[in-house]
Amino acid sequence: MWQTLRDNPEVLWGFLLALVVVLVLTPAVGRFARILGVVDEPGERRRIHLHAVPRLGGIALLLGIFIPALAFLTLDGVYRGILLGAAVATFVGVVDDFRGLPWWGKLGGQVSAAVIAVGFGVHVERFTFPLVGIQTLPNWVSIPASILWIVAIMNMVNFLDGMDGLAAGICAIAGSTFAIIALSLGKPDAAILSAIVAGACFGFLRHNFYPARIFMGDSGALLLGYTLAAISVQGLLKTAALATLLLPLLVLAVPVLDTSFVVAKRLRSGQPIYVADARHLHHRFMRLGYSQRRAVIYLWAWCGALAAAALATRFAPPHHHGDWKVTNVAIDVVTGSLAIGFSLYVVYVLEIVKLASVRSRRRDAASKAA
Repeated sequence: MWQTLRDNPEVLWGFLLALVVVLVLTPAVGRFARILGVVDEPGERRRIHLHAVPRLGGIALLLGIFIPALAFLTLDGVYRGILLGAAVATFVGVVDDFRGLPWWGKLGGQVSAAVIAVGFGVHVERFTFPLVGIQTLPNWVSIPASILWIVAIMNMVNFLDGMDGLAAGICAIAGSTFAIIALSLGKPDAAILSAIVAGACFGFLRHNFYPARIFMGDSGALLLGYTLAAISVQGLLKTAALATLLLPLLVLAVPVLDTSFVVAKRLRSGQPIYVADARHLHHRFMRLGYSQRRAVIYLWAWCGALAAAALATRFAPPHHHGDWKVTNVAIDVVTGSLAIGFSLYVVYVLEIVKLASVRSRRRDAASKAA
């Protein structure tokens, strides 16, 4: 792995340049947003910040991704298309940050960005299935599925961006993990772009972690979700191995689960799925008395545990070339137990502890009434 990194120094240089660009430019973008009046005001029920905070952090993230990408990526048709789609995704987010878009307008912009990427070749043409081997996927399956995946991840990251540093930190973990996996799969350009995304997110965290001085806004959330989704298709799923399907799902499990839970709750209560509310994981942690910092760190740790499980799946297969590897089995058991343990802990806190808290409040109210 280290030899592969030495053979591809652009991965490290892209990470560092993205980090520096975002670190330096974000304060200027924040001042620009204040001048334009693009600020997030406190007061709504689902808002948890206490002071007006500028949005448009996605502009700094876009520059932090584009500058090193132009410097270090091989801009063939595929990656030119990914960057073009990233610009469209950011533009849609900027318009929404400025004046707001109806749900259908935002969705149309997201689909447009995804179609651009898929039109330039970001879709899975073949896959390896057990027993039957490599099978070519027809375009009527692969193209709509790829568009749906990209749009879904864009919305998942956007839904997750509700607490200082949460989305940026999880995208930093995802980008770092994708970079390592893509390098091991012989996908240097995907590794470079993943590292660039990670560097941009780490640089943004300097200004976005609690108490945030700037928000990424829809412009940043849609950009990061789009780019990570495109990388997961181009850099991981195109290896034609069924096992690689598990890797992006593990790394992105936190936004996937958060969105799935919220959408299910909205559907059950008859609420439109595009109407914002305070049912997300981070909101539920805070209702149980967790501080913003503590809730974010717990969710980062959960994402990190799942990312470690993805890396173990890739680098420590228990049954390698027909032989069982004791060391790999131990690594898999430890990382798998850690991922499962964090997942069970979140379920315990958000469901069992919450239920006990609700029952306790009801008993107290009944005793006071009596």
